[in-house]
Amino acid sequence: MQRIIGGGVAAVAAIAICVGAAAAVDGPMGFEPIPGSAYGQGSSTWSEPFVVPDGFEQTLVADETTLNIYGGNTDDLTDMNTVNETGIRAGRYLYRTHELGSNGSVSVVDLETAQAKVIAQNPGWRRLDGLHWTPWGTVLFAEESPGGRLFEMFLDPADPTTAVRVVARPEVGIVRHEGIGALGNGTVFVVDELNGGSIYKFVPRRRGDLSDGQLYALKLTGLSDAEQAWDDDTFTDKVGDFEWVALDMAQVVVDADVASNAVHATEFGRPEDVQLIGNTLYASNTTEDRVIAIDLSHETVSTFVLPGLNVPVEDQDAEVTGLSGPDNLAQGPDGRLWIVEDNDFSDIWVADKDNDQDGAADGVHLFASLKDTGAEGTGIYFGRDPKTLLVNIQHPDKVLADGTWKISRR
Repeated sequence: MQRIIGGGVAAVAAIAICVGAAAAVDGPMGFEPIPGSAYGQGSSTWSEPFVVPDGFEQTLVADETTLNIYGGNTDDLTDMNTVNETGIRAGRYLYRTHELGSNGSVSVVDLETAQAKVIAQNPGWRRLDGLHWTPWGTVLFAEESPGGRLFEMFLDPADPTTAVRVVARPEVGIVRHEGIGALGNGTVFVVDELNGGSIYKFVPRRRGDLSDGQLYALKLTGLSDAEQAWDDDTFTDKVGDFEWVALDMAQVVVDADVASNAVHATEFGRPEDVQLIGNTLYASNTTEDRVIAIDLSHETVSTFVLPGLNVPVEDQDAEVTGLSGPDNLAQGPDGRLWIVEDNDFSDIWVADKDNDQDGAADGVHLFASLKDTGAEGTGIYFGRDPKTLLVNIQHPDKVLADGTWKISRR
């Protein structure tokens, strides 16, 4: 992959040298960055899956020894996390999607008792991935596959571990879903996880009713229609002012990618996750090794994290740690953006805020690295405890180890 990075080789080398000597990160999850990825520590017999900073402990929440949904050694492919952020016993129940090619499921874990069960399952659900607790008290989850659908799960008001019904929401777009975000006013953001995928906004006519509304796609105003198309050589040019362009809803419910192509919406390199922090929507574009910041108030896009800009460039052959394959995102307890890689070794990074207002994170710090080279970390998420990060391990080499861990500051 060819990347367009300013600063030249000397600047990149200087950044790489500094990764283990980075300044401490403050806040509830304050830490001294680890020196580098888990090079030389790969193992499928671990008792603690991650290399983490001093002062942190790792605790199993639930894996396939607790709940083996698909039996035998078939990976449960535990993917994304959320908790019941509002309502009765808020914060107690952890919901997880499972990314199987068929018979997809959503599980729930009681974080107080460690009891786990399947809350929803359907033979027709494929590669369940994105997951989000809405401000109106439902759970959104979606399929990361061609023709992917977004679903809304309604829970028993007296028992958040029981699903009352699950409804498909094609009006939010038929795409290869992963990241989902929602505002208090009912607006929902989704992405199409594709080289050439777009970023979407759904505005309902009534808050909390996703059956009726308008889907829009992001389009940068400073590019020609031809320049909006995905190009591995020019993705860093995709910054600046944008507008939300309304899509043909009759086409959206069939294939939202076709609808966005019809208006020449901006295409990105595998936008996989989104995270709302204040008035900014962050999106991880995995093929680009880039995280973008979408300012919803001023309608501008900037490059927030990029190897060679504010984080090292990875060179695995030389065992040089850097960002590669940014995937899932999370809002930290102090408003920093957390990033986990879809990569070997799968690293977790923390991006500082953009205090100097240049559009990019002021610094990016290495928090953890997964030792199991067959696995990836997924679904990073902070619940109600500001000193605990929840993270899933998916398809590890270790047997019956698909599951969820928490990394807590002592």
